[in-house]
Amino acid sequence: MTEMVYGTVPIRAGEPILPRWWRTVDKLTMSCILILFGIGLLLGLAASPPLASKNGFQPFHYVERQAIFGGLALCVMLLTSMMSPNLVRRLGVVGFFGAFVALALLPALGTDFGKGAVRWYSLGFASVQPSEFLKPGFVILAAWLMAASQEINGPPGRTFSFGVAIVIVGFLAMQPDFGQAALILFAWGVMYFVAGAPILLLVGMAGMVVMGGTFAYHNSEHFARRIDGFLSPDLDPRTQLGYATNAISEGGFFGVGVGEGQVKWSLPDAHTDFIIAVAAEEYGLVLVLAIIALYAVVAVRSLFRLMRERDPFIRLAGTGLACMFGVQALINMGVAVRLLPAKGMTLPFVSYGGSSLIAGGIVAGMLLAMTRTRPQGEIGDILMRRTGR
Repeated sequence: MTEMVYGTVPIRAGEPILPRWWRTVDKLTMSCILILFGIGLLLGLAASPPLASKNGFQPFHYVERQAIFGGLALCVMLLTSMMSPNLVRRLGVVGFFGAFVALALLPALGTDFGKGAVRWYSLGFASVQPSEFLKPGFVILAAWLMAASQEINGPPGRTFSFGVAIVIVGFLAMQPDFGQAALILFAWGVMYFVAGAPILLLVGMAGMVVMGGTFAYHNSEHFARRIDGFLSPDLDPRTQLGYATNAISEGGFFGVGVGEGQVKWSLPDAHTDFIIAVAAEEYGLVLVLAIIALYAVVAVRSLFRLMRERDPFIRLAGTGLACMFGVQALINMGVAVRLLPAKGMTLPFVSYGGSSLIAGGIVAGMLLAMTRTRPQGEIGDILMRRTGR
């Protein structure tokens, strides 16, 4: 009866997992992610040797580690993309609670590595940032709750998901990590809007965010310092933003040449938060536009594929993941060109960082799993039938 009402697409009986995955996965999105990872390795070759030399390591120490973490991230991405949405939901919810416990214990067991924000667990050979793994888990949990609220006699999932988001934002503000907190609120707001939230409610929430930012400005020295630095008309050329801005302007259209950039010798985070400055200086605007286009293709193409999806959970979770992926890249690049206050946020699949790379692999894998072609009628076909056209 379901097939008679909604329609279907052919299923090959007994088809193995790998051929079925290859036939249904979004190959263009996956190709863009692989290209971004390759660009990250290329930029790592340029940006990380000065820091490795300063810390007493071999010149390509960080590049080798990025290749290892990136390889793990790509394996996680591929394995996750082969999962069914139901399995992604189960693992995502379990992962969320594990990451949330780790986030809650950060004030007691975490470290700041001298950066003024307690965001990491030090394992000796590596570090782990729980908030990176919390983000995809939260999107899955919130999408599940919102989808459940649309069922007859369903729970108040939208209210529950909002409460979870507020609790997470509170823990992130304690670190402090206002960038990740803003990303969590943004992802929740996008999913809530897609789930049918009224515009006036979202406007009211935006006002609450402004009030919260004002409170944080007056009560957090860390937050106030970054806002003051962003609003100041004079930019100190000896700060990270000063070095990054100068490097981007020096790069011009085609860059100063491979290996000829100077910003990597001045910026301690040239291989992480400000990797786009290295790209702009050595390869110019051409590579920067290519990177922006790759992120745009991943986000926009995924959203277009999700528009045809009729399952509420898949549609909400995929939208949250795609928007979070794209906005994180936008924030990172916006900080480098001083369009946004400094956030300490990595560029997905391009910046160095084990937690960032592996969590990015989870996000990309979940997104690919949600956007796979499934045996169902498209939501447009259903609406056409219901209107009798």
